[in-house]
Amino acid sequence: MRLDYAGPYPEPVGFLLVPRFSMMAFFSAVEPLRIANRLAGRELYRWLLISEDGQPVTASNDMTLLVDCGLADAPSLPTLAVCAGFEPERDRSRRLAQWLHRQASEGCLLGGIDTGPLILAEVGLLDGHRLTLHWESLPAFRERFPGLEAVESLFEIDARRFTCAGGAAAMDMTLSMIASRHGQGLADDISEQLIHARLRPRQDHQRLPLAKRLGTHRRPLVDAVALMEQHLEQPLSITELSERIGLSLRQLQRLFLDELGKRPRDYYLELRLDRARHLLEETDHDILSIGLACGFGSASSFSRAYRQRYAQAPSDARRAGRVPPED
Repeated sequence: MRLDYAGPYPEPVGFLLVPRFSMMAFFSAVEPLRIANRLAGRELYRWLLISEDGQPVTASNDMTLLVDCGLADAPSLPTLAVCAGFEPERDRSRRLAQWLHRQASEGCLLGGIDTGPLILAEVGLLDGHRLTLHWESLPAFRERFPGLEAVESLFEIDARRFTCAGGAAAMDMTLSMIASRHGQGLADDISEQLIHARLRPRQDHQRLPLAKRLGTHRRPLVDAVALMEQHLEQPLSITELSERIGLSLRQLQRLFLDELGKRPRDYYLELRLDRARHLLEETDHDILSIGLACGFGSASSFSRAYRQRYAQAPSDARRAGRVPPED
């Protein structure tokens, strides 16, 4: 998948499988390579599956894959994709960090799929690179790595790094890389074989349009929720929200109750608490900082609201959801 690959064919592509990796994202990246070989009539690509210890790896769907080798036996590779899923930091180790840095120093094109970019960021291998990862992990990632440019695109590719959001976005990324290397015609033929009707460009959004997520085309409601999502750290008052979208307070209340079955204040609070939950599970920020980042004025007000929604304290949620990585 390397855009400047000049070695012999088949081009080697490594996939480092991290426990609980996304099976769908992995296969979405591999299947276009397999079909490229078949349609080209020759072996353009050959893939190598790697785990840290050389043992089989279980994905997030509880299916287990055999691998070809462990880190100790893996060859130098022109391209390597780190495939992760839930809680990738649980499996970050000093040995893995050193191995990834060695691959980078040898000129390997390094990439991350789904939450794989989090591992690369943790070991300092995404500095200076624009990146993306799964939308659900983006808010916590931005809080954790404020110096990195993380965007909500399907994929990002430059001369030394590539990242993608996972899921079907891995297919779009691989097809784009095949098109750059072997022509758009081959990529289109592969897409047809996969019954993938449209090759989505890099800048497409990961999530469904807000109107579709809400199940409504009522423009004032869509605009109100968009404003809520943009102002989680410093929440707008419901009065200010109604003024910005040009409705009276009573009209706004009725709109939310009719369309979403909730008052705007309750819906807004749920958005902020959902963000807090992700930050608790995916960052090491202290609880007060997370509360402030989600629009709460104190740790006590944050804890009280969190308990009411999730029936547990923020500190309990963190202990249940995070396991420190091994050295």
